[in-house]
Amino acid sequence: QQSNVTSFSATTVAIITLEAFAGMWINAFLVCVLCIAWVKKKTLNSNEKILLLLGCSRFWYLCFSWISSFLSIIYPHFLFVHHIFQLFQGAYSFFNCSNFWVSGSLYVFYCIKIANFRNSYFIYLKVKIDRIVPWLLLASAIFSLVIGILVYNNIDEAVCRNLNFTRQGRFWKATIKIEEHLYPIFFLTGFVNTTSFTAVIFSAVFLLFSLWRHKRTMQTNSMNSLSVDAHIRAMKSILSFFIMYSINFMSLILTLIYSTKYQIHMMFLAYLIQHVFPGVHSLILIFSNPKLEKTLLRILPCAKFKVCMR
Repeated sequence: QQSNVTSFSATTVAIITLEAFAGMWINAFLVCVLCIAWVKKKTLNSNEKILLLLGCSRFWYLCFSWISSFLSIIYPHFLFVHHIFQLFQGAYSFFNCSNFWVSGSLYVFYCIKIANFRNSYFIYLKVKIDRIVPWLLLASAIFSLVIGILVYNNIDEAVCRNLNFTRQGRFWKATIKIEEHLYPIFFLTGFVNTTSFTAVIFSAVFLLFSLWRHKRTMQTNSMNSLSVDAHIRAMKSILSFFIMYSINFMSLILTLIYSTKYQIHMMFLAYLIQHVFPGVHSLILIFSNPKLEKTLLRILPCAKFKVCMR
């Protein structure tokens, strides 16, 4: 049974679909290129391992998020089939948490790898970071899985307690009844993502301070201007990553706050940001990697057209 779709709902579906499919294509490209490199080289460095897991988590996050959004607006009654809604929300929570944690791990990795401090603990981390990364990614995946299972169980319990909620004609009202049982999960998710965001803040501050100090040293010693420009570009890139990560974090907080208050426009804004961030951030990561950028430009039709014109 199809719901009465308003123009606002249709516009929402169209925009989210555009963002989701673009982001899925970008992350699928990232995963495919890294998998091909893995097959050829038989190994991946730490940065590539993080990017591979990040691309996978973002692809499936956008996939489940788009399907859930599409069905909730166009065919809401389909989600009332037993276990369908629980499975979608559990998978969405797992990949969303994984996306957040792995992107935070990438930021911490850049900080440890690039920043230069004389602290003994920091030097130890810099030496051992390649061995720490696999365990860090494994811990992120396990923790995300725990979050997904908890969300599934809580929603399933809420559905069992509210068996008559499916007879109501509005999906939002049904969702609100369920989400009233999820306050402990909301608190846990907010706490976990805040912890990750705090780690990103400290990583950004340390990394920017290290690059700024190194830039001043090079300017004082009258070193090559190209090296100074490279450090300035690195600082701008890190700052842009931090701003994007902050906006995505705020959209997640808005989702947690307004998900039970029937604030459609605020939820719409939050969902737009959450769907655009995985694609745009992954695209920036691709263009900041010369090998990935070269491969992407090689397959883009517009890039081929420019080459032919030359």
